[in-house]
Amino acid sequence: MATTETASVHGEPGEPALKRAIGTKLLFLFIIGDVLGTGIYALTGQVADEVGGAVWVPFLVAFAVAMLTACSYLELVTKYPRCAGAALYTHKAFGVHVLTFMVAFTVMCSGITSASTASRAFSSNSLELFGVEAPGALVVTVVALAFMLLVAAVNLRGVGESVKANTVLTLIELSGLLIVIGVGAWALLGGQGDLSRAATLDLNPDQAPFTAITAATALAFFALVGFEDSVNMAEETHDPVRTFPKVMFLALGTAGALYLLVGVIAVAVVPLEDLSEGDTPLLQVVSAGAPGFPLGVFALITMFAVANSALLNMLMASRLLYGMSREGVLPRFLGRVLRGRRTPWTAVVFSTCLSLVLISAVSALAAADPGSEVVSNLGGTTSLLLLAVFTVVHVAVLVLRRDRVDHEHFKAPTALPWVGAVVCLYLVSPLTDRAPVQYSIAGSLLALGFVLWFFTWLQRRRAGLRTRVEDPSRLGG
Repeated sequence: MATTETASVHGEPGEPALKRAIGTKLLFLFIIGDVLGTGIYALTGQVADEVGGAVWVPFLVAFAVAMLTACSYLELVTKYPRCAGAALYTHKAFGVHVLTFMVAFTVMCSGITSASTASRAFSSNSLELFGVEAPGALVVTVVALAFMLLVAAVNLRGVGESVKANTVLTLIELSGLLIVIGVGAWALLGGQGDLSRAATLDLNPDQAPFTAITAATALAFFALVGFEDSVNMAEETHDPVRTFPKVMFLALGTAGALYLLVGVIAVAVVPLEDLSEGDTPLLQVVSAGAPGFPLGVFALITMFAVANSALLNMLMASRLLYGMSREGVLPRFLGRVLRGRRTPWTAVVFSTCLSLVLISAVSALAAADPGSEVVSNLGGTTSLLLLAVFTVVHVAVLVLRRDRVDHEHFKAPTALPWVGAVVCLYLVSPLTDRAPVQYSIAGSLLALGFVLWFFTWLQRRRAGLRTRVEDPSRLGG
């Protein structure tokens, strides 16, 4: 069992404490709202394409990996209840400024790839909503690019986020999954579909079951990311030491149960060959299970879910770029603020341009290679980047065990960070049969980050200044 070490949580000396306005219910909705979104709405069919009808198996394994990672985050967030998440933990554990920067930049890149994934799902659902039948790849790409420009415009205008507003967003996203479960259950009880398909592994002849499942798990994990963002709410949560662990496990457990139900119902109601085609698998489930259901309503819910995911991820990415510029580890031009709106306009433009290039490049690759899926490659890259960060976080937990603090905090069983580090590292490795293009995308983004850092280091060295991440809590902008 996990244990806690006793004392009270205090704020930093000389600084006023943040208002603790988040209770158990709001924290639960915040975490589950951050997890629900693009992944399950867009990638269920692609996961089924990897393993056949047993789509629930990769989701179950991904859920186990998420729980392992949550344990490490819970120990660190209750031990160091400050913003900055993985960058702060990396900085405290290793004190290597380049590593701290690369972890922060990797998290930023994961936001861009996640938002790009959402843009493709948004495009497909919007075209479905407006009755565009069999849209060409170029049309889907153009709509996705236009959507990212709209997200940039909203980001530039400035968006005031609050946990209470997130409650409304979460309930809308949750309603879509409940509709799928309800419609699917009704169809199966009425004799439609075939529940036995959920027990079928349909693999490529040259692929071993273990390899296929781990490859699908690496993709399914994208649907469960987001829980790590909640660590930034620790200072504003009532009694975080006791509240955070139980709420984190409950929220992840709820999301995992929903995903397992949706996965089983999806493959039972829709034939596998149909489910794996296109970027709207859950819309196909509703259409097949309840032909009279107003599909426009469900398409709107899906669009809302993925649009919210895209906006939040691009907000995070632009603020991280701005924060890294302010810390002097990225070029100063990324830290310019728009007068009047007070938004980091150069960081918004830069992150948006990256997403536009990314969507265009991966779409062009898919057009040249019919076997390459845009959504699965972008979503897989997101999970690749975050699994790499989670590997570092698991190791940081073990390193920081020697650092004693004078307040109560959650402590995970010692074996869990070890297991988590090994599993996450394995899921990052090529042994999972991950598509090579995902490594190319991730490598290109991180190489760009390193070039920007080196350029900044050169400039500051000539000016007699150091390029160091002095305060990771400032990286969030």
